[in-house]
Amino acid sequence: MKAVVDPDICIGCGLCADTCPGVYRMEGDKAVISLEPVPPDQEECARKGAEECPVEAIKIL
Repeated sequence: MKAVVDPDICIGCGLCADTCPGVYRMEGDKAVISLEPVPPDQEECARKGAEECPVEAIKIL
């Protein structure tokens, strides 16, 4: 599984990183992926982090 953050859409709210700090982190005012590919034991957390994004900047592939 892969998670992708679109930096042009991300507003830097940090909800993804708060929800799933093992996969997402903030770099300046944008979210970035910490682990690629997402390990199987982090997939559910990564999905929850993506669902928290208010502007749908995170895609799960």
